[in-house]
Amino acid sequence: MRKKVRNVIIIGAAGRDFHNFNTFFRHNKNYNVVAFTAEQIPGIDDRMYPKELAGEDLYPNGIKIYPEAKLAELIKEFDVDDCVFAYSDKPYAYVMGVSAIVNAAGANFWLMGPKDTMVKSKKPVIAVGATRTGCGKSQTSRKIIEYLVGMGFRVVAVRHPMPYDPDLNKQKVQRFAEVADLKKHNCTIEEMEEYEPHVVTKRNVIYAGVDYEAILRAAEVDPDGCDIVLWDGGNNDFPFYVPDLTIGVADPLRPGAEVSYYPGEVVARMADVIVINKIDSASLENINTVRNNLRKINPTAKQIDAASILTVDKPELLKGKRVLVVEDGPTLTHGEMKIGAGTVAAQKYGACELVDPRPYTVGELTTTFERYPNIGTLLPAMGYGAQQMKDLEKTIANTPCDAVVIGTPIDLPRFIKIKQPVVKVGYELQEIGTPTLKEVLDDFVAKHNLKPKRRKK
Repeated sequence: MRKKVRNVIIIGAAGRDFHNFNTFFRHNKNYNVVAFTAEQIPGIDDRMYPKELAGEDLYPNGIKIYPEAKLAELIKEFDVDDCVFAYSDKPYAYVMGVSAIVNAAGANFWLMGPKDTMVKSKKPVIAVGATRTGCGKSQTSRKIIEYLVGMGFRVVAVRHPMPYDPDLNKQKVQRFAEVADLKKHNCTIEEMEEYEPHVVTKRNVIYAGVDYEAILRAAEVDPDGCDIVLWDGGNNDFPFYVPDLTIGVADPLRPGAEVSYYPGEVVARMADVIVINKIDSASLENINTVRNNLRKINPTAKQIDAASILTVDKPELLKGKRVLVVEDGPTLTHGEMKIGAGTVAAQKYGACELVDPRPYTVGELTTTFERYPNIGTLLPAMGYGAQQMKDLEKTIANTPCDAVVIGTPIDLPRFIKIKQPVVKVGYELQEIGTPTLKEVLDDFVAKHNLKPKRRKK
């Protein structure tokens, strides 16, 4: 008797959902993926996952992407057997709430794990993940790359997916080696926040896109050389690649999140090393809460204490001034942070007021505050598309302030016009005490017998 082909919906946000499909379902004749659903990211629903990426043998018409709000009716319409939850940074109550919707509609609820979704590399892989969005993964990744490049290794970073262009085929494999590549690939603000810090230093190239096995194979033979692949995770997801060393980052400004958000606890449990970041701005009580929670669930992991050190280009524009603080978008929205680098800098250098942008928002920025009402007096640098970038520009222009504090890692005035004086804030990881990342990386290099190759100049 022939086994029944099972109908599947993948519940996602244009990231892990596509990866889970590509690695497990794309050529699997036992399953029929009838739909993707989309959440978290504006404007990605009502599109198609194209046939060229889906595999024309089983999906000659591609796969439609629907809003997650239609999940229950889609289960009934398509006689769905299994629903795969495939996006990140959600509290356990939310995840199980989706599970209840799925089960009540008659389908199974499925969380896929590493065994079915991780791709094995031919190069050593260091993976960086976190317990929440905004913990400091990117600055940790940059510090790791700085150390490894200083040892003479060529490091290729691969960033968790952010495929927001309507034409997903163009984003199958993307390589960023210089700032011009950001324009070439029509990057959103959210993408530039992750890619630009890598390419402006000229230390390494960074890859991203949709098809992460194809991306890995390209990274392994990068024209500039590749000794080590560094996986730079998104949100609080676990890696797409089999790691040889896993480094997690935890945030004591959100104590307890390391054991109450999915899949951040997975990262915390699988980590070989956990960086407890921001100890310079968190209370000792909260630091100890995080430290003890991590020891309970992963007692063998090394814990590294670290601070997020700020740099401010024009501190004189802050003292006694009314300022508008623009912070990283995802950190404020689904990351639920109430403070960022821009806020800390404004307070440190004596700003007298953080101007509330909410009375001055327009268009999609107004919608963002309606959806995330707890953001408060900060402005998220939302730029998932051209319209959001225009609305961000108008909102900043409308807001009466003496200066605009940019707490995102990109040079925002290169992409939108800002009429007010601008203060740019940067942040870098600084380890406190021992152990250090350098010690961890020295052990990693020795364990894998890695030696930098002599290359022609």
